[in-house]
Amino acid sequence: MKTIETLLSSLITSLSLPILPLPIIMPLLLYLFLILPLSLPHIAFSSSHCTTQTTTKTFQKCMNLPTQQASIAWTYHPYNFTLELAFFGSFISPSGWVGCGLNPTSPEMTGTRALIAFPDPNSGQIVLLPYILDPTVKLQKSPLLSRPLDIHLLSSSAAMYGGKMATVHNGATIQIYATIKLKPNKTKIHLVWNRGLYVQGYSPTIHPTTSNDLSSISTFDVLSGSSAAPQHKDLTALRVVHGTINAISWGIMLPMGAITARYLRHIEALGPAWFYAHAGMQLFGFTLGTVGFGIGIHLGQLSPGVEYGLHRKLGIAVFCLGALQTLALLFRPNARNKFRKYWKSYHHFVGYSCVVLGLVNVFQGFEVMGASRSYAKLSYCLGLSTLIGVCIALEVNSWVVFCRKSKEEKMRREGLIGSSDKGNNSGIHD
Repeated sequence: MKTIETLLSSLITSLSLPILPLPIIMPLLLYLFLILPLSLPHIAFSSSHCTTQTTTKTFQKCMNLPTQQASIAWTYHPYNFTLELAFFGSFISPSGWVGCGLNPTSPEMTGTRALIAFPDPNSGQIVLLPYILDPTVKLQKSPLLSRPLDIHLLSSSAAMYGGKMATVHNGATIQIYATIKLKPNKTKIHLVWNRGLYVQGYSPTIHPTTSNDLSSISTFDVLSGSSAAPQHKDLTALRVVHGTINAISWGIMLPMGAITARYLRHIEALGPAWFYAHAGMQLFGFTLGTVGFGIGIHLGQLSPGVEYGLHRKLGIAVFCLGALQTLALLFRPNARNKFRKYWKSYHHFVGYSCVVLGLVNVFQGFEVMGASRSYAKLSYCLGLSTLIGVCIALEVNSWVVFCRKSKEEKMRREGLIGSSDKGNNSGIHD
């Protein structure tokens, strides 16, 4: 601690600027450790009770679904294996869509036989059309086109909550009804549901890719009502830990280490203290980031069928760059070695690339968690803005010192100032 205090006090003396002291830097990290976990949103669970009553029918059982504040009600007739199902969902835009369906084989989107409701582009009335979500839909190789389902669908309909006079708007509730004949003695079903922002013609576009939207799957038994849905609450805590650790490591500690190396190394009064501060921050940040990276890999294993392509690729790239930076310390040539300049170029390029990609992936992580407008993101942005402000102040100061030294050197060459002036200004260093 004394080393850091000495380093900061020497920095303030050398720069003659009101730079952030240790009592500001340390609370900044403590602030991020405490505020981010409290601010990160938990996966939404419906707080309302499900209902077995609708305007046209009464069902035997109902259940709240784990995401999007959706719910279902159903009646199963064992004598003829018929399932009467009502799904309750909500729109997220006036031109959006809401859908639900069954996957005959596995709890995932691909292979789902779905019924999707949306406003008719021509009349504005609600239409309900059947779709089969084959692998080409997930890869977005072609538009999703309506076609008959290959399951025994006896009837289907859709209605807005509030009747025919209701209009589609953000948050408007819709009810999708379906009567399906199941296979004999097969009462366990895989229910898949989701919603999107737009419909192009009669082709629903891709839904949002937050953790909630990618987890809209539930497996349950229509006879007993028992659910085998994934334990979203358990994963929520793990996601919060993953996000907090990575935001602090890749998004705060590594930029702080880069700032330390760029602006403190030229201050001779600090001696080698800047290097130890730089290496310590980077090693601590990388160690913490490695833990966060491992948690992310574990989360992927616990979430089959849920993929965050860009976030995952950026995370792997940042981790590899961080590992290369750490290994570079083992192969650091001494100052007189002819390969030192090449090592420095490599070290700077890999280091700045790691910092930039790390920051990008932190913000991508907020999008993945559905926290793009949360207090967690605001808290992180405040912490990052503080670092950027310090960086700008140091950069401006460096240019002021550089320009002043260049001007004095030019005047010295022209004989306008003498050697005594040079001695008086010897306290300014590159």
